[in-house]
Amino acid sequence: MGLYSRAAFEQVLHLDFSSEGATPSGSAARRRVQARLEEPDMRTLLAQPFTLHDVTNLRREVAEQAERCGLSGPRLDDFVLAVHESIVNAIEHAGGHGYFRLWTVDGIIRAETTDQGSGIPEGYVEGRRRPSGLTSTGRGIYLIRRLCDNADFRTGPHGTTVRLTMRLPRGPDPGARRVMRRIRVSAGGHPQGRFTA
Repeated sequence: MGLYSRAAFEQVLHLDFSSEGATPSGSAARRRVQARLEEPDMRTLLAQPFTLHDVTNLRREVAEQAERCGLSGPRLDDFVLAVHESIVNAIEHAGGHGYFRLWTVDGIIRAETTDQGSGIPEGYVEGRRRPSGLTSTGRGIYLIRRLCDNADFRTGPHGTTVRLTMRLPRGPDPGARRVMRRIRVSAGGHPQGRFTA
């Protein structure tokens, strides 16, 4: 069932799916559960339950967070689409709800979608063959596997965890010397172009 126990997952779901929202003591318990789920040195960007009503906002939040982490252009679009497919699969095939986490650690961004459905049928998990244009199912996993740097599926009769990973672009090397550009400026009463910095 992924990196954490079923009991921890159910505790998070119980706290987050209550109709009145989490109580203050529930929020503290949720933070304790989340702390147990985190990897060393990771920075959690999002962690929340979802239903069909959350899809649009969650997609927007994933795009904003991934962009802040440095993904851009086609890699950002690919990651957001893969995350969207994993969430929609959970909604369509696993009871209409799940739990989503997004975090960054060691130069990667990782998304995890977890549900308590009956699992993904064996023939679909690999997603290696392109689905025919005539079928209405099987495209999500196929796309996910091609859009991300890595896609890990852990599935069984008690649920599925989909973990999507993208490498983040490297930032500028802090030790690298920056080259200063020459510019021409006018200074004092000197004719333009005589003072060069």
